[in-house]
Amino acid sequence: MANNLTTVALNLLLDLASGKTSAAPFTTPTKVALVTAAGSASANGTEVTGGSYARQNVTMNSAASGAATNSAAVSFTNMPAATVVGVEIWDSAATPKRIWFGPLSASKTTAAGDTFTIAAGSLSLSLS
Repeated sequence: MANNLTTVALNLLLDLASGKTSAAPFTTPTKVALVTAAGSASANGTEVTGGSYARQNVTMNSAASGAATNSAAVSFTNMPAATVVGVEIWDSAATPKRIWFGPLSASKTTAAGDTFTIAAGSLSLSLS
C-alpha cells in the first residue's frame, strides 16, 4: 500500500517531524481492519461486520528502504459472508485513529465461518 497514509496520519507525522510535537502520534498495538468498500485519505472504508469479525493486532517489521511488512500472519476467524476489497491500519487509542488504507491485490470473498488470513510479509506499507 504505497503512499496510502490517511490525512490524519500525515498531519500527525508532519507535526512530529517539524518539532510541533514530541509525543508519539499513535497508540500501539496497531490493528488491521478489513473493508468491503474502499476508503480514501480522508474517509474510512466500510468495515466488515458480523460473524466473529474483529480488528486484529499486527506487528510490522522495522522499515527498510521506505517500506515495512507484517512480521507474522494476521488471521480473522469465523468471518461473515463478505467480499473484502481492502485493509485499513488503525491505532489502539480510546478513540482510534485510522493510519493507513489500501486495496487488496485482488478482492477476496468469504463464506460465513471462513478464516481470512494475511500471510507474513504480505501486508506492505510503503512511502515510495
